[in-house]
Amino acid sequence: MKALCWHGKGDIRCETVDDPEIQDGRDAIIRVTSCAICGSDLHLYGGFVPGMKSGDVMGHETMGEVVAVGKDNTKLKVGDRVVVPFTISCGECDYCRRGLFSVCERSNPNGAEQAKQIGYPTAGLYGYTHMYGGFPGGQAEYLRVPYADVGPIVVPNGLTDDQVLFLSDIFPTGWMAAENANIQPGQTVLVFGCGPVGQFAIRSAFMMGAERVIAVDQVEERLRLAEAGGAETIDFAAVAGELQDEIMAMTNGVGPDAVIEAVGLESHGSGGMLEKVQETVVAKMERPYALNQAILACRPGGTISLPGVFVGPVPVMMGAVVGKGLTLKTGQTHVQRYLEPLMRRIEEGEIDPGFLITHKIKLEDGPDAYKMFQEKTDGCIKVVINP
Repeated sequence: MKALCWHGKGDIRCETVDDPEIQDGRDAIIRVTSCAICGSDLHLYGGFVPGMKSGDVMGHETMGEVVAVGKDNTKLKVGDRVVVPFTISCGECDYCRRGLFSVCERSNPNGAEQAKQIGYPTAGLYGYTHMYGGFPGGQAEYLRVPYADVGPIVVPNGLTDDQVLFLSDIFPTGWMAAENANIQPGQTVLVFGCGPVGQFAIRSAFMMGAERVIAVDQVEERLRLAEAGGAETIDFAAVAGELQDEIMAMTNGVGPDAVIEAVGLESHGSGGMLEKVQETVVAKMERPYALNQAILACRPGGTISLPGVFVGPVPVMMGAVVGKGLTLKTGQTHVQRYLEPLMRRIEEGEIDPGFLITHKIKLEDGPDAYKMFQEKTDGCIKVVINP
């Protein structure tokens, strides 16, 4: 089969690799009908995340048609259309039973090595380094789905791929980010980053009762899309070092009740000397400027929600977190927890996630699309691949 494979920083290739096979009775194999390039994939593309090996198949936002089912899987049948969560979860361990699917203690075969780094194993992930299991990803013609009696959700008749594909990751991620922000009706929420997760966080915040959402970015197309979702916007490039003053002015000196940081390790500050030193000498991999700006912006007693990805240690304004009595909530998304309720919202017409798609391509166009997505050219916000 054809697949998009990682071969180093900035080096994605469309290659022929072995077809996946059933390895366990709970497995399924799907023929991929739609997949997508995620912002997290760009961290791999940029060489920020260790644990990748040359030839690893990329991708963790995937859906398709079931073409084979293991003997112990009674949930799925050949011909089902399914969306596959990016988290691989057993459904039986204590964490899964508590709905904490992204920290499943069984699904990562390299969990013991991961625990040496972070203390405990967490769930395996598709196409996302060998620390998370080394599972082949879904930017391919076919995908093996472990624990397929737990993860995938069957798509109801009448819904298109474009409407449901993002249930695999970014819609639940944006929703959980808003949920973690502890939004109460009538509150003001600030969102850093108007990429795909930020866009869904904006719309989720409104669905949860936020009165105002203020969104910060510096890419014109993203700012306009945020406004289409009801947000007021701040162009970071235009205000630079005066961002906090702008936030305070827009909130009459009160500040936002909650802040969602949807940027992560590749954020950029105002171009000051500290940023230059950190990027070139101290911590080139981790740039927590958006996180620290979120901490600065949040009013006392408020909540910081962090869906943005980090890998290693970062210098964080912990004194401000403690001094202002802030709550910080983070985590990989427990996708399986949200699949059914968010699918219902799509069925009922409350949201059509397809609004996000700006580009559709074939697998062989994948390497160029990675470069376009990273450089944010041609108005690119979200790329969907139809193998």
